[in-house]
Amino acid sequence: MSANNALHIAVLSGDGIGPEVMAPALEVLRKIEKTTDLKFRFTEAAAGANHYRETGKSMPDSTIRLCEEADAILLGACGLPSVRYPDNTEIMPQVELRFHFDLYAGVRPARLVPGVPSPIVGADQRGIDLVVIRESTEGLFASMGKGVVTHEDARETLVITRKTSERLFEFSFRLAERRKKRGRPGGLTCVDKANVFKAFAFFREMFDEAAKRHPDVKTDRLYVDACSAMLVKRPWDFDVMVMENMFGDILSDMTAGLIGGMGMAPSADIGDRYAVFQPCHGTAPDIMGQGKANPTGMILSAAMMLDWLADKHGLEQAAEAGERIERAVDKVYAQGIKPMEFGGKNGTTDISNAVLAAL
Repeated sequence: MSANNALHIAVLSGDGIGPEVMAPALEVLRKIEKTTDLKFRFTEAAAGANHYRETGKSMPDSTIRLCEEADAILLGACGLPSVRYPDNTEIMPQVELRFHFDLYAGVRPARLVPGVPSPIVGADQRGIDLVVIRESTEGLFASMGKGVVTHEDARETLVITRKTSERLFEFSFRLAERRKKRGRPGGLTCVDKANVFKAFAFFREMFDEAAKRHPDVKTDRLYVDACSAMLVKRPWDFDVMVMENMFGDILSDMTAGLIGGMGMAPSADIGDRYAVFQPCHGTAPDIMGQGKANPTGMILSAAMMLDWLADKHGLEQAAEAGERIERAVDKVYAQGIKPMEFGGKNGTTDISNAVLAAL
């Protein structure tokens, strides 16, 4: 924390609807500031496709320095389909930040908020409350920018290391234990393809070793294809799941679809020292500037940030504030707010004003 006891937050609003959903999240945090002893200092910085188009860089060195100095990083959404690197890949500073700050644990909660429709029959009665933990620096993404393409073929390399996997599993077991203390089952499932690939057999072997150090956590092991089928049948059977980067990229989007859509899904990328908090959705340029964007995922990402800051700095008030934000979101959806994302008439302003009033 900074000398004046204000939590310094780096704010990277990004592209498309990123700035539109960031503004309500900051308003929510300012409301928290007025009703608690918590203080925030927000510093905005450039990152994303628009900055790349203007300068040739996804983010300036000053943004990296700001993120290094800040207590936490809030990120809107970055990238535009029409702006690409020379190799035709999109501008993704959010992924670059994961590598730069060694943010190996991608935390993707999927909780069905009361009043939000799910495509899964029975979910409204049974509920959905699970967390996908996606390793965020290795796996197939370790090959980003390094793949080899010839006229005849293209090759990318999947990487799994002991150092990162052991930290990832310790993080996952600790989260399962913490959730158990809060009333959840506290189970942990390793999702892999260990029956086909040696790298995933290595991954599962390290998971089994970690399980011996956490005997109070109920563990399971599933192949990713079987896990996918089970998720769309009985998602309420899952608590915490841990998996390789690409599998996590896919399954976290799928679990977001189970709870109403990407606009409802918060996320965090967490390392030993630094953390970035952002909604799971992209920049949605097709609705940019129209007031249609759902800010819920961004608001809930801010709540996740408060919970992480509470754990990092021993700030009980911050954890309580994060829970207040979640309760406010639950209240407004239970009372009938309905984003355009799933057929409603409520846009960005309606949703943010309702959450602010509920706080």
